[in-house]
Amino acid sequence: MTAIVDQPTPAPHQAPHRRRPRITPMLSVTVLTVTAMLVVAPIMWALSTSLRTPATSFGGAPQWIPTDPVWSNYGAVFEQVPLATFFLNSFLVTGLIVAGQLITSTMSGYAFAMVRFRGNKALFWIILATMMVPLQTTIIPVFLIIKYLGLTDSLMALVLPAVGGAFGTFLMRQYFLQMPRALGEAARVDGASHFQVFARIYAPMARAPMATLAVLTFSAYWNEFFRPLIFLQSTARFTLPLGLVTLQGTYGTGSISIVLAGVIIALIPSVLIFIAAQRYFVEGIVAGSFR
Repeated sequence: MTAIVDQPTPAPHQAPHRRRPRITPMLSVTVLTVTAMLVVAPIMWALSTSLRTPATSFGGAPQWIPTDPVWSNYGAVFEQVPLATFFLNSFLVTGLIVAGQLITSTMSGYAFAMVRFRGNKALFWIILATMMVPLQTTIIPVFLIIKYLGLTDSLMALVLPAVGGAFGTFLMRQYFLQMPRALGEAARVDGASHFQVFARIYAPMARAPMATLAVLTFSAYWNEFFRPLIFLQSTARFTLPLGLVTLQGTYGTGSISIVLAGVIIALIPSVLIFIAAQRYFVEGIVAGSFR
């Protein structure tokens, strides 16, 4: 009796697998280097021009390293405008806005991510849709409200409309969605309120996105020019970007070197804050991109 041996069925013809093109490390480094040069070049040009005389600022090719730096341009900034007052006003306004956005955005982000209530998603998308509305379209009703409250030509006119933000709510919500619900549910079973769960459990775990939000908010409102131009009239209440415009003089006849010296001085706080919070900033950006 002949044994029947199963013959393996021939495998169907398979199309050759195409390898996906891989980006080599050298290409990545080249692209990042070129991008970094494009970002840093205007800053380096401003720094170089701030150390030159106005007569040599636009003569010939850009001179990246001045042969005879004019350090007196930086002293002239403090002589021509009350720079200390502008710094104080900007720190006060920006600090209050950052604190307000950290509080409101963290609490609202937690509510949209962890608290179940009717209309949660609909309300969130409505808030998110406000990011698509340009500031210029709402400046007139905001100005009328500020005028009605008697806050015209005051620093609070800049703070109050900017305390809450849709972007901060979105950023914090995305981070809270990645946190385990079991922690909050266990605390709720033990009798903790929503605010206690938020303040004692989830808020301490959200330092990275809070640092990210703080850096982004500080950078945005430290450099803000449009709203101070609309709401402020007194020089004593000018913020730094608005105050630096006065360095241009009447009809733009001021020294471009002194103006750029003021710009470099104004850039220092943003750079220092980014360096101090760099680790948390990158960690918060990466954490919020996985949902």
